[in-house]
Amino acid sequence: MADTGTTTPRERYRTQVRTEIKDHAWEQIASAGASALSLNAIAKQMGMSGPALYRYYASRDELITELIKDGYRSLADTFHTAAASGADLAALAHALRRWALADPQRYFLLYGTPVPGYHAPDDTTAISSEIMATLLDACAALPSPPSSDPASAPEQPSDRPSEQPADSPAAVFTAHLADHRQWAGDHPAPPAVLHRALAFWTRLHGVLSLELAGHFTGMSFDAEQLYAAELDGLLADGGGLHAAR
Repeated sequence: MADTGTTTPRERYRTQVRTEIKDHAWEQIASAGASALSLNAIAKQMGMSGPALYRYYASRDELITELIKDGYRSLADTFHTAAASGADLAALAHALRRWALADPQRYFLLYGTPVPGYHAPDDTTAISSEIMATLLDACAALPSPPSSDPASAPEQPSDRPSEQPADSPAAVFTAHLADHRQWAGDHPAPPAVLHRALAFWTRLHGVLSLELAGHFTGMSFDAEQLYAAELDGLLADGGGLHAAR
């Protein structure tokens, strides 16, 4: 229930109008994409003048910023709810796909082609750090991937194939992340876990983006099964890190 005890009727009305503007904006994005978003068109739909609408959102970019923040908040809340119920990394991955399929245009506004001419404020993606933190927690809970330090690795029996050397691309990138981890904020995850999280995030978003954009249409396979198979492969090889020894 809305708290009406601490807001004035004017403030409640303003909140209501801003919400209605965003609803119309999502409708425009769904029909023509974010690049076609027009405040004047929204004003016409609402029976308002252009200048009147600009009292609620000063520019198209301000409205887009608000929509992006709402999108990130929705996904962050989805992840928080799943994690609070005990979801592991696989469950989070499936929650991500359900969230994306529920509103493809919202997904593309966050993870699709940037809107031409739009420059997001620095704090726009601050909420996305919550999403990554939840992912990092889930990745850290998995069994540790093999070490990229040959000195700490157990000797391989002669009849088993050895892992890739420490100068393999996977091992080199893991080491690289030790000094390139700003995107993880203050999360204490070690470089191997950062690598694992990036592997999951990039590969699963790749499948999702292709599916939602319709690139699998006509290929006669089940996209949900492809996503599940890709996820299973990532889990089986530690996010591609078993070669990073």
